Amino acid sequence: MATLSVPEPVPSSIEDAENLRKAFQGWGTDEKAVIAILAHRDAAQRKEIMLAYEEKYNENFIKRLESELSGDFERAVYRWMFEPIEREAIMANIAVKSKTADYQVIIEIACVNSPNDLLAVKQAYQMRYKRSLEEDIASHTSGDFRRLLFALMSTYRYDGEEVNANLAKSEAKILHDAITKGTYNHEEVIRILCTRSKAQLNATFNHFKDEYGISITKALSCETPNDFALALRSAIRCIADPHKYFVKVLRNALNKSGTDEDALTRVIVMHAEKDFKEIKERFEKRSNATLEHAIGKETSGDYKAFLLALVGNN
Repeated sequence: MATLSVPEPVPSSIEDAENLRKAFQGWGTDEKAVIAILAHRDAAQRKEIMLAYEEKYNENFIKRLESELSGDFERAVYRWMFEPIEREAIMANIAVKSKTADYQVIIEIACVNSPNDLLAVKQAYQMRYKRSLEEDIASHTSGDFRRLLFALMSTYRYDGEEVNANLAKSEAKILHDAITKGTYNHEEVIRILCTRSKAQLNATFNHFKDEYGISITKALSCETPNDFALALRSAIRCIADPHKYFVKVLRNALNKSGTDEDALTRVIVMHAEKDFKEIKERFEKRSNATLEHAIGKETSGDYKAFLLALVGNN
């Protein structure tokens, strides 16, 4: 369930556009007014506001937002303004073109989405950037990471619930043998993780734990794990239990010395109007503290107010 709260009745898109225009005018931006409107409208409503604003005032709404806001607040609002599929395409582009390609974002998009949603993200990427996401992954990564990320993004998994128990047993052994030998980049490891359905993979992960007495993610946690093993763990966690995975991302983002605002923004903005209530509840059970308290402690100003509005703190 979503944590996004939308008022009833919802003001018209023209009224919202007019109020945002007022917020932009004068000596300084009225950030509270921007938050009061944009943090309480769903994707369809935000699109209508954008279209109404651009038609009435003949200027690009996103560019005006960028000129009025700044810092983490501006980046959060920018990402929030887009529809979910287009937002993921934009975030994939930012991730793949960062100085060291942010494999975690690519893995999340590839492994959490349903096959149809992943296909829609790739189509949106192609429409926006006039090239394929796979093409950009291949251009900006190399070696084992290129093989893994390209395979994860290129696949179209079967989405059914059928499971082959014998296959789960045999592929659990393949994964165990590769991990035991430290050959994380074995082509069979990549083949299994990147082609099997999520139901089949979860059966394989469960058999791995039953047969070998340790979860596959713990088996990948050696004393000096390499980056590729960490990438495999992220992919497995996203496939096995996305909510648990995002709780971990949030805890890491808020508990590090220096908050990871990019990760914090990403999880909240991408899930606030989808399934963030479940993530929030599991975070609070795991942390013995409310998410609002953790956000309030580690962030400040308009950025804090915007995130708190999205997570349901009214």
